[in-house]
Amino acid sequence: MTAIQLLIKDIKNLRPVPAIANQIVDMVDSPSVSMNDIAKIIQYDPAVTANLLRTCNSAYFGLPNPVESVKDAVAILGIDQVVELALLNASAKTLNKSWKGYGLHEGAMWKHAVSSALIAKDIAKKIAPESSNTIFTAALLKDIGKTVLDKFIQISSDKIQNLIEQDGYSFVEAEKKIIGTDHAEIGAMIAKIWKFSPKMVNIIRHHHIPDGVVDSGIDVSIVYLADCICMMMGVGIGSDGLSYRFHDDIIRELSITPDDIAKIIADFTINMQKVEALLRVV
Repeated sequence: MTAIQLLIKDIKNLRPVPAIANQIVDMVDSPSVSMNDIAKIIQYDPAVTANLLRTCNSAYFGLPNPVESVKDAVAILGIDQVVELALLNASAKTLNKSWKGYGLHEGAMWKHAVSSALIAKDIAKKIAPESSNTIFTAALLKDIGKTVLDKFIQISSDKIQNLIEQDGYSFVEAEKKIIGTDHAEIGAMIAKIWKFSPKMVNIIRHHHIPDGVVDSGIDVSIVYLADCICMMMGVGIGSDGLSYRFHDDIIRELSITPDDIAKIIADFTINMQKVEALLRVV
């Protein structure tokens, strides 16, 4: 069996994020959908509902009375926070592990995913509010391809590092050169198999904005910037963390200034304890 055949087999064996996650994102980004419509979708998935209620009733939220239904959760926390919690719960089992090939200890990829998703949504609310939930989800799942490529990276780590250190390759370029594909492409394949929207597939495929990609779109640029900011802060980075290209033209495209980035980092640093607490209860 070839490496590509093994990859495809691993993709098919990967625990899928529930289809409800994609439904929720599509609905939330539609202006004609009500909070009740979204609550109904969530409440018909027993696993997502159970995890959501467990999280809402944790000490993290400190609610005076137990939340007993999705409608209660929506009424108390608001639809945006309920949607975020449902998506975080849906992706936790897949991401919250150790990934030795990428040098990520247990929980590191999960922490990076949640952090970049929260930062991406914060940026999106100012620049592309109509797509903020899609951007949140794409940022959360952008590195899903690493879960499939990890064992191949582990086997080929020396070759990949040589290309990076001696020939100036980025990590994604080295992945592709040695393995024949990269984690962003594999992530897009996974998203397609899971029937995510074309927009989500595109964001995941291009989230590192590889050389030669022209006019990647504002959604991709926001997720890319959020990923870069997480790397700058050292949040959940592994052996690949400092081996990506930085495209400063993206900053200009989004009209983001160095002061804006400093503020995003400062605000997120203040909220880091909340993120850590949230990760423990999701």
